[in-house]
Amino acid sequence: MADTLDPDGSTTFEAEIDALLEVERFEPSEEFRRAASTTDESVYEEAERDWQGYWARRARELHWHEPFQTVLDDANPPFYRWFTDGRINVSYNCVDRHVEAGDGERVAYHWVGEEGESRTITYADLHRDVQRFANVLKGLGVGTGDVVGIFLPMIPEVVVAMLACARIGATHNVVFGGFAPSSVAERMEVSDAKVLVTVDGARRKGRTAPVKAAVDEVIDRAPSVQHVLVVRNAGVDCPMAQGRDLFYDEVAGTVEAECPAEPLDPETPLFILYSSGSTAKPKGILHTSGGYLTGVAATTKDVFDLKPETDVYWCTADVGWVTGHSYIVYGPLANGATSVMFEGAPDYPHKGIWWELVERFGVTIFYTAPTAIRACIKWGPEHPAKHDLSSLRLLGSVGEPINPKAWVWYYKVIGGERCPVVDTWWQTETGAVMISPLPGVTAAKPGSATRPIPGISAKLVDPDTGQEVLEGEGLLAIDRPWPSMLRTLYQDDERYVSTYWSRFGPRTYVAGDGARRDADGYFTIIGRIDDVINVSGHRLSTAEVESAIVAHDEVAEAAVVPEPHDLTGQAIVAFVTLTGQRQGDDALAVELREFVGARIGKLARPGRVVFTDDLPKTRSGKIMRRLLRDLAEGRELGDVTTLRDPSVVDDLRARVAAQKASS
Repeated sequence: MADTLDPDGSTTFEAEIDALLEVERFEPSEEFRRAASTTDESVYEEAERDWQGYWARRARELHWHEPFQTVLDDANPPFYRWFTDGRINVSYNCVDRHVEAGDGERVAYHWVGEEGESRTITYADLHRDVQRFANVLKGLGVGTGDVVGIFLPMIPEVVVAMLACARIGATHNVVFGGFAPSSVAERMEVSDAKVLVTVDGARRKGRTAPVKAAVDEVIDRAPSVQHVLVVRNAGVDCPMAQGRDLFYDEVAGTVEAECPAEPLDPETPLFILYSSGSTAKPKGILHTSGGYLTGVAATTKDVFDLKPETDVYWCTADVGWVTGHSYIVYGPLANGATSVMFEGAPDYPHKGIWWELVERFGVTIFYTAPTAIRACIKWGPEHPAKHDLSSLRLLGSVGEPINPKAWVWYYKVIGGERCPVVDTWWQTETGAVMISPLPGVTAAKPGSATRPIPGISAKLVDPDTGQEVLEGEGLLAIDRPWPSMLRTLYQDDERYVSTYWSRFGPRTYVAGDGARRDADGYFTIIGRIDDVINVSGHRLSTAEVESAIVAHDEVAEAAVVPEPHDLTGQAIVAFVTLTGQRQGDDALAVELREFVGARIGKLARPGRVVFTDDLPKTRSGKIMRRLLRDLAEGRELGDVTTLRDPSVVDDLRARVAAQKASS
C-alpha cells in the first residue's frame, strides 16, 4: 500500500492496521456476496438435518464407475468406511472426465521454476503424461496395493507421479523435498515401498543439491525398494545402479501411451503421509480414495468459492505436505481448476516474486501460511505495492493459527480490504478443511477459524470429563465421522485407536488441539496439547528431534520444547546435557543444529541450544517439559517441589537468562 507511506519516510500504516484490529467482524462485501456460489445460511441446516445424505450428494458430484448405495459403514468404530459398494478412480476424476467434457485445453497448471522457467500444462497434457507414467510403474511390477515413494521437488512430475499411482491403485508415499535423505529411507522402509521416484538434483535459492547421489547413500536401509526411477530435472550427473535405477524419460519411451483408469473400491488406499507423532517413530497416516476425494473436492469448491471457468488459484504449499496433496493436487484438479505451481521460495529471486506471479497470471484465489505472511510483514508492504493485485478476490490461511495482526495485514495489504479471508483449520489426519468461513456467508473474525463447515460436527470438550464446553476453552473434538478422515495408521491399527480415539471412546476423534469457542459459536484454535512443535505449519515430534540430538556422540540427554517465534510461529529450544567432560559452547551448538538438520531436515534444527548439567525430572525420572517450556518463554514456574532435584531449575533459569542477555 504505497499510498500509506509519507514522503519523509514516516508512515500511517501501523495506525491503519491498529484501526482495523478494532473491527470485531468483517462481513463479506455485497459485491462478493452477489457473485458467491453459496450465500445462504440454510446450507448448514440442510447438512445438519441429514448429514449422511449431504455427504452422499457431494460424493455424487464426482464420477463413479459404479454408483454407491451405502453411504457410511459404521459397524466397527473407529474404523469407518464410506461409499463401500461403489467403484471410483481418483485419477479419472482429476483428469479424464475434464478431457472427455471438452476441457482438455484448459490449463491445469501454470508452472514457474526457480530461475524463471515456465511450463503450461493443460488437462490434455496431464492425461497424456499420467497414462505413460502409470504404464512405467506397471512395467516395474507396481500394482494395486503396492507403495510407491515419491521424493521430488515442486515440479509438474510430482503431480503426474501421484496421479499415475492413483490410476492403477498403487499407494503413494510422498516425502517433503526438504527432508534429509535418511528420513526418506526411513519412510520407504516402514512403508515397504516397492519403487522410489526421485530426481537427479533439486534447486533452492540458486543452489543445486545432488538429490539422487544423496539418496544412494541411505537407500540400502529400505530393502523393499526394487527400483529407483529418476526424473531428470537439474542436469546433475548421478550414479545409476544397473538393474535398479532407471531414468524416467528413457523408460517412458518404451511403454504404451494409453492406460485406462481402473475402477477401484472407494476404500482402496490412495496415499500414506508420514507425520511426526508423540514418539520417535513417524506415523503413517492412511487416506483412501472415495471419501478423501469427496472431502477435498467439496471443500475446494465451497471454502474457496471456486469457479473453475474463470478463477486462477494458487496454494503456495509444498506437495510434500497434506496441504499440497489436498489443495494443490486433488481438490483443484477434481474441480477442473487452473492453478499456479511455483518451485521457489517466497523471497527468491526477490521478495516480491509471489506478487509478481499474482500479477502475471491474474491469480484470483491465494492460499498460504501465517509463517509466510509474517515474513512478508517483516519485508514490508513496499514489495506487494509494486504489483497489481487487483485480480485477487479471496485469500486463505492454512497450517497454524493466524494471529489477528497478521490476518489484518493480509486483508489490507494483499487483499486491498476487499477480499474475504478464509482461515482454515484442518489436519493431515482430517484430509480436508474442517473449520472455516464460507466466504459468501460467514462474517470473519481475525484470528478465528469461525465455524465447522457444513457436514462437520466439531465441539469443545472438558479434557477430564469429556462434557461439551459451550463457551470457553477446551479440547477440540469431532463427534461423528466424515468422508476424508484418515482410516488408520499404516500397519498400526492399535496406535491409530490409542492416538485418536481412546480418550472419549471410538466415536469421538480428539484432534490434539486446544480451542476457544465464543458466544457466536466461533472457534479460535489455541495450539497443540501434545508434544508436537509446529514450525512454519510443519508438525515435528519432540521425540523425533530429541532422538536425533541424542544420537550425537557428545550428547547424553536432550529435551526440546517450543517457544514463540515471529516468523515461524514456533521455534525449537533444545536443553542438552553432555557426556564426559565436554563443555557446551557456541561451536557445539552450531554442530548440533546441523547434525539435526542432516538427520531430519533443516526445519527441525533447534533455534536455541541450552547446555545444562541436568534436566528437571520428577522422582520417577520423567522430564518435566512443562517447566522447560516455561523457562524458555520466561514465565513463572510455580510449584517445583515434586522435582527430584529442585535446584536444577535455578541453574537452568540462570543459564537461560545468561543466553538471552548475550544474544
